[in-house]
Amino acid sequence: MTKKILPYKNHLLLHMVILFWGFTGILGKLISIDAFSIVWIRMLIAFVSLFVYLKAIKFSIRTEPKRVLQFIGVGFIVAIHWITFFHAIKISTVSVALATLATATLFTSFLEPLFFKRRIIWYEILFGGLVVAGLVMIFNFETEYTWGIITALVSAFTASLFTTINGKLVSKGEKPRNITMYEMLGGTIGITLFSLFGTEYYPWQVDPTFNDWIYLVILGVVCTAYAFVVSVNVMRELSPFTVSISINMEPVYSILLALLFFGDDERMSLGFYGGALLILSTILANAWLKKRLRTKRANALQHSPN
Repeated sequence: MTKKILPYKNHLLLHMVILFWGFTGILGKLISIDAFSIVWIRMLIAFVSLFVYLKAIKFSIRTEPKRVLQFIGVGFIVAIHWITFFHAIKISTVSVALATLATATLFTSFLEPLFFKRRIIWYEILFGGLVVAGLVMIFNFETEYTWGIITALVSAFTASLFTTINGKLVSKGEKPRNITMYEMLGGTIGITLFSLFGTEYYPWQVDPTFNDWIYLVILGVVCTAYAFVVSVNVMRELSPFTVSISINMEPVYSILLALLFFGDDERMSLGFYGGALLILSTILANAWLKKRLRTKRANALQHSPN
């Protein structure tokens, strides 16, 4: 039984991470401060906790200055993704933002071939389309929220972009823990600079309650630092497209958790179950098809003449 599970170990780890990310929606609802401040504190806590942890275990954080700048740059992209996502929710609805965010899968199906210099795979386009269809079934997609949709599309693109870039960085042998730590630092720096020079609002001036701090620590340490490290680490074995398409289960997990925490206020329709089944089936089909194709290629190479 264990041997049967092991080939899917990275898939299981990825979905554990996505479950943690789904829990961020619950935490976001419980935390009383604004979204901009949440993202800044979230990334700061994630950076500090990773830095302390890596120093405590004497894990080397030395990296080439060029790489550090690359990681910090990706951190800017991560921060933009989180801020635009929360902003899209505020100017439209959660349903519109989450449904539009599903387009990250389609963005990845084009970005991954560009970064990894391979051809576009037809079934990735098909699976990406099916995921979008599944999320449209789950959520009541309101096209009247034009700016919410545009903002969510920016969030989807940036999510796809940093996922693909991280896949490229990992393929070059970079350490996932260092990547995550410097990206969290980069996001914190990016938001700080934007606050200082682009707005008159400073996230460090907010006054979270005691409960807010508990939720923020969970958000920063478990749902961000730990989850982000694992998500980057599994990309040693899983492609950026597989990671991206799996992340579309986040709203499903989030709504299930909301139902658990908030009861009848989060009761779902039959459309949710139909959409969730379509998304889950697509993700499983993607994992199964990629595994089968890898097996066929391995067998072909094994039996090919030397």
